[in-house]
Amino acid sequence: MKDHQRKNQALVRYLLLPTIFLTVALLGGLRVSANEHAFVFIAPPLITLILSVLLMLLFARGHLINFSRWLSNEHPTLTNISHALTLLALFFASAQSFNSVLPEAGLLRWMFSFFFLWTLWNNQFSEFDARRLLRSLVVLFGTAFVFKHMLLASLYAPDGGWLKRLAGALLEGATLGTQEAFAPATGYISFFTLALYVGGLMLLSPAPEHEALEQTNSQQLIDVERQALLTEELPVHEAVLLDEPERVKAERQKN
Repeated sequence: MKDHQRKNQALVRYLLLPTIFLTVALLGGLRVSANEHAFVFIAPPLITLILSVLLMLLFARGHLINFSRWLSNEHPTLTNISHALTLLALFFASAQSFNSVLPEAGLLRWMFSFFFLWTLWNNQFSEFDARRLLRSLVVLFGTAFVFKHMLLASLYAPDGGWLKRLAGALLEGATLGTQEAFAPATGYISFFTLALYVGGLMLLSPAPEHEALEQTNSQQLIDVERQALLTEELPVHEAVLLDEPERVKAERQKN
């Protein structure tokens, strides 16, 4: 059972997690145009990279990732390279997750960016554990998703309906910038991207090799003690075997 568990953990760490985060990094900038229904890829703006750095720091503070265990001189070189590539994929997946829920242009992008920046900065000074951090991220991305792909999508749609008229009446004389209209499939792609990203975070292990190293160290300690016992007992056994004929002769002479 332990052997199967180790194989499953290795499969998740070396194959599943990189695949998930690379998929998120690809889909986070994907849009579907409303007119031609063609795929449009939007590169992540600079603010998403800054937000991703803050989020990675929050992962470390919330004990979701122990970077000193992911990248350690106790691991083989190929293992450290694999772990570094997985963390790099996580960084870009985080940036693209923000890109997925940020408006593409105008004042609304800066409003959303300030909301994310303020939230992540304040969380740097809060106490978090891994479970609470995941719940906080679900709420954060879920709120931004609802605002962009449900409210704003209805607001900037050609047939915006009552929401567009209401917003026009409330914001008369003010402009929030023009937003390009995308097909409804963009919202589905964003929802799948965020769900996949949160699922990948749930599969992350804070210290991927911690248990394996403990078992290896314990086994090495047992082997050392066993070797020491054998080394100490070996001369005794040899002495007994060497003295055995003399003892038999002495007993025969007494008899």
